[in-house]
Amino acid sequence: MCRKSIFSCRRAPGPGGRGLVKAFRYGLVMPGGSRIVFDLTGPAKIANSYVLEAANSQPARLVLELEEVDRAAFVQSLAPENRPELRPAIADAPPATVPAAAAPETAQQKADGRPVVVIDPGHGGIDNGTQSSGESEKNLVLAFGLALRDRLEKTGKYRVVMTRSDDTFIPLNDRVKVARGLKAALFVSIHADALPRAEGDAQGATIYTLSDKASDAEAQRLADSENRADAIAGFNLAEEPTDVADILIDLTQRETRTFSSRFAHLLMGEMKATVRMHKHPLKSAGFRVLKAPDVPSVLVEIGYVSNKGDLEHLVSEGWRSRAVGSMAQAIDGFLAKRMATAGSSN
Repeated sequence: MCRKSIFSCRRAPGPGGRGLVKAFRYGLVMPGGSRIVFDLTGPAKIANSYVLEAANSQPARLVLELEEVDRAAFVQSLAPENRPELRPAIADAPPATVPAAAAPETAQQKADGRPVVVIDPGHGGIDNGTQSSGESEKNLVLAFGLALRDRLEKTGKYRVVMTRSDDTFIPLNDRVKVARGLKAALFVSIHADALPRAEGDAQGATIYTLSDKASDAEAQRLADSENRADAIAGFNLAEEPTDVADILIDLTQRETRTFSSRFAHLLMGEMKATVRMHKHPLKSAGFRVLKAPDVPSVLVEIGYVSNKGDLEHLVSEGWRSRAVGSMAQAIDGFLAKRMATAGSSN
């Protein structure tokens, strides 16, 4: 039944496709909700769709019949939110949930007194991030983030919170809300970059801070790519403040960016002694995940999955342990100084 214009989910799950389907991916986008995304070879429409009930020891199957159309017909197709028959389903869809860690602090948590460090492994769920040689960014950075969490928790100095601790999609703004909701002392987002083949090769770790103007074209490319991560799950979460003229907000943002920059420099100093760094290790761009106005934040690209040497490091437990150790050392140094400064001003 799988002629050129038909794709059936009877096929074994995987990134490859056939006919009009070039590739597909799927994953959890919210508790109880998953999404599947198809990359097509050209313009097409869904001519028919139906579900085959479970029978003969086979699970239920979703069948989509795709028909090739010209670009004009494709453009004229109504978006789902404009299709009357789908409006109720969209309206009733539950909002993306923020992890429990983003809930208001309990009295016990407030009495804890230890600084909160939020670790943010990028991507997750339906969003694989960059991929190379069978390795996905979402898995590599989750392993790194969990290792960093364990290292920090062993010290007993911090309350460590993960934006995700499994293969779940978390919208960018919800990641920021975790840090703000807990009044975090530091937010560290972990990623792994990949350079398009046409742009040559690059290697080493890079540390990014927030800036309205990207430090270079590569930083802008990466920020644009990361900021589009929400689109893959179909969420529109562009929550920008409607009024940023208030002088108090402006002063808070300036102070936060200063602290972020200090931590970035300290982190670079620690990491360069143990891991390979990019030739330009400190950069800046407009990453949405770094936009908490009151939480010092950095985004660390721990390496390039597109570089053979970096990829070998990223999958190595020994390399990960060294990199995590240097990062934990930088966090210790930064927060010790900041807490001391805060204590002397009281």
